[in-house]
Amino acid sequence: MTRSITILSENFADWETALINSTGRGYFGFQTRFATPGGAAVTSSGGMRILPDLAIEAIDLDELDLLIVCGGTVWQSEQAPDISALISTAHAKNLIVAGICDGTRVLAQAGVLDAVRHTSNSAENLLALNYAGAAHYQDVPYAVADQRVVTAPGTAPVSFMAQILRVAGIHDERLDAYLAMHAAEHSHPG
Repeated sequence: MTRSITILSENFADWETALINSTGRGYFGFQTRFATPGGAAVTSSGGMRILPDLAIEAIDLDELDLLIVCGGTVWQSEQAPDISALISTAHAKNLIVAGICDGTRVLAQAGVLDAVRHTSNSAENLLALNYAGAAHYQDVPYAVADQRVVTAPGTAPVSFMAQILRVAGIHDERLDAYLAMHAAEHSHPG
């Protein structure tokens, strides 16, 4: 069973990690848990209130396979918690580390994107951080996976989910069917 924790912050972008958590838990038996700064309840950008399973500070990386950072406006503010050490340690332990939207900023600040192909909402979103991985940035509208690191722009929750599952070693007919179901929307002309 894949054990995952998604890090959420106040005003998190609720659509960004919904598919990976729902699909992982519902179809592939993931243990999905959620962590916030101090273990406090947070409210998403859509108004959904979440009471987390634990505080970010209580995350035990030895009990984890996948660490996801959900995007949200906090990651571009002074209120952003400094979780760089947690993220860099998770990457050093060879856990799958994933960030979507402004969650990619957290990975960049932790040095995780310095030597892996990655993406984000835009190159400028990460360049503002003066990170060392700019040469590896991929200007694409879908998720990128490299060396157990998965990144995506906020508009790519489907490919984010798919890349995380692939990195976790899951690529079967259920995933193909699920991806085809989501792709069908984009083949409609109107």
